[in-house]
Amino acid sequence: MIGVRDLFARAGRSTLIRLIVTAAILAYLATRIDMAEAARAVGAIRRPHLLAVLALVAIDRAVMILRWILLLRASGIAIATRDAMRLFLVSSFVGSFLPAGVGADAARAYGLARESTTGSEALASVAVDRLLGVLSLVAMGAVGVIAWAPEGRGDWRIATAVIVMAGACVAVFWADQWLRWLVPTHRHEGAVTRRMLRLSDAVSRYRNRRGVLVHVMAWSLVVQLLRITQAYILALGLGMSVPFSYFLLFMPIGLLMLLLPISISGFGLPQGVIVWLLRPMGVPDSSSFALSTLIVLTGLAGNLPGLWLWLRSRDRQT
Repeated sequence: MIGVRDLFARAGRSTLIRLIVTAAILAYLATRIDMAEAARAVGAIRRPHLLAVLALVAIDRAVMILRWILLLRASGIAIATRDAMRLFLVSSFVGSFLPAGVGADAARAYGLARESTTGSEALASVAVDRLLGVLSLVAMGAVGVIAWAPEGRGDWRIATAVIVMAGACVAVFWADQWLRWLVPTHRHEGAVTRRMLRLSDAVSRYRNRRGVLVHVMAWSLVVQLLRITQAYILALGLGMSVPFSYFLLFMPIGLLMLLLPISISGFGLPQGVIVWLLRPMGVPDSSSFALSTLIVLTGLAGNLPGLWLWLRSRDRQT
C-alpha cells in the first residue's frame, strides 16, 4: 500500500516536472516575444475594463458554485450550502498551486469525501461537473465555428472534432457498461478496478437525473460565455479590435488548454496557444501574451476568497 509520504513525494515530483515544462515554454516564448512590451501592456490595461472583468469573475465563480450544489443535491449528498461554498472556494485556491485543470478538482473531491460522503460519490459529483464544463466548451466552440465561418461554411475537420469530443463526453455517462465490457470479469475484484467501477457506477447514476443535467449544462454554458466575455473585455482594455465572434471561436480552445494538467496555474502552454490563435487576426505577439497573462491573473484573483477562508480556518485551529 502506498503511504502518505510516498503520495506527497509523487505529487512533489509531478509538480516539479510541470514547473520545468512551464518554465521551458515561457523561456521559449521569451525568445519570440518582446516581454518588456508585454509587461507594459499588462500595466497599461484600462482600469474600467479590468474592474468589469473582475466583477464578471466573481459572477462566474458564483455560477460554478451553484451548478456544483445542484449536482450535490441531485445525488443526495448531505452537505450544507455554506460548507459547499467554502469547500469549493478553498479547493480552488489550493488548486492554484497544483496541476492546472485537475488540481482544484482533486482537492474538492478529497475535501468532500472527508466531510460528507463516500469517495466515489464525491469524485463523481466533481467529475460530472468537469465533464459538463468540457461539454459546454465544445458547444461554445461549435457556436464559434458557425459565427465566424464565412457564409456559414466551416472546416469539416473542426466540425468532426467537435462531434467526436461531444460524443466522448456523453459516453462517459455509460462508463459503467463499457468498462465492464472491456475489463475481464476475473479482474473486477482488483483494487484499482473496484475503484474505477464504483466511480463509473456513481457517474452513471446521473443518467437518470436528466433534469439536473440539463440545468447544470445551461449554467455551464453561462460560465463559458462569461469567460469568453472576460477575455473580450480585456482585449478591448488593451486596445485590440478583434471581433467578439472570433473570441467565440478561439477562446474555447484556449480554455481547454487551461484544463490540461501540464501547466502550473495556467501559465506556459495556454499562453502560447492564445498567442498562436490571435496571429491570424494580426495581433502583435506581445499584446496577445499580455492578454493571456491577464486572463490567467484575473482567474487567479477569483481564487483569493478561498485564500481568506483557508487562513481563517487555520486561525481557528491554532
